[in-house]
Amino acid sequence: MKVPLKWLGEYVDVSLPVAELAERLTLAGLEVTSIRFIGLPVPDNLTIKLDQPGPVWDRDKILIGRVEKVEKHPNADRLTLVTVDYGGKEPKQVVTGAPNLKIGDQGQKVVLAFAGAVLVDAYAKEKAFKELKPTKIRGVPSDAMVCSERELGISDEHEGIILLEEEAPVGCAGG
Repeated sequence: MKVPLKWLGEYVDVSLPVAELAERLTLAGLEVTSIRFIGLPVPDNLTIKLDQPGPVWDRDKILIGRVEKVEKHPNADRLTLVTVDYGGKEPKQVVTGAPNLKIGDQGQKVVLAFAGAVLVDAYAKEKAFKELKPTKIRGVPSDAMVCSERELGISDEHEGIILLEEEAPVGCAGG
């Protein structure tokens, strides 16, 4: 059974470091066979098998943003330009092909990754990590992206980007 640490925290105090918590659970008779870290670095003292290591989310490179507007890409039918307020001086415009953002949308809360963020390469056959780099997509500069669950290493879902709850705080780290 896979149990998220946040869910476990609803029943017991989880203020211990993860490695120590896993050891104590095992000593109490609850076998911890593996641990999966999502967005966090793996501690050095981990003695339990690591299950599917994911990217470590850099708190300066992955933030929560609010979609200000979604416009048509000038040179592509299946791409859009999304302007995202992430709490910075100026909003960030990114190019996306996400099917769950439509022209005219606004107000959705999203996960925004900036150049330098290490993400899962959503199009690689085998799980691989890739650093996000500035590029031009069909002639439009893009140095950030809105993220799917697969790109963040949360799940294999890649049918669209993550849309967060309305209460998600703009500018906070996504990790």
